[in-house]
Amino acid sequence: MAENPPPPPHPALGQVAITVSDVTAAKTFYRDVIGLKFLFDAGPNLAFLQTGDVRIMLSTPQGHGEPGKNSTLYFKVTDIVTTHAAIVARGAADERAPALTAPMPDHDLWMGFVRDPDGNLVGLMEEVRPPVGR
Repeated sequence: MAENPPPPPHPALGQVAITVSDVTAAKTFYRDVIGLKFLFDAGPNLAFLQTGDVRIMLSTPQGHGEPGKNSTLYFKVTDIVTTHAAIVARGAADERAPALTAPMPDHDLWMGFVRDPDGNLVGLMEEVRPPVGR
């Protein structure tokens, strides 16, 4: 009987594409409201930003996808309540205020949500250490 080869290592996420109606407006939102690092434009319909080790590509539909109906981006933050309030104050549409989502054995998972100019859902998440004795 032949042995199965070991599974490949888990690949790291390198880039996420988001379909938007207006690359300039989306770039402004993700750079100035969310706070991502702007990398470069590649023509009028492509822009690239960075969050941690992941690159975000903003693109118009170009025959695929539809603005506002994409996967959700989840950003790890600290002090989720203050961060959420600041992002909303800078112009994000508030979808859901931060709240405890799941108490885990070693942390509490808090999540809050906003929407970008095309209605794409943007999640904010924070892992908070629970009180001692829980």
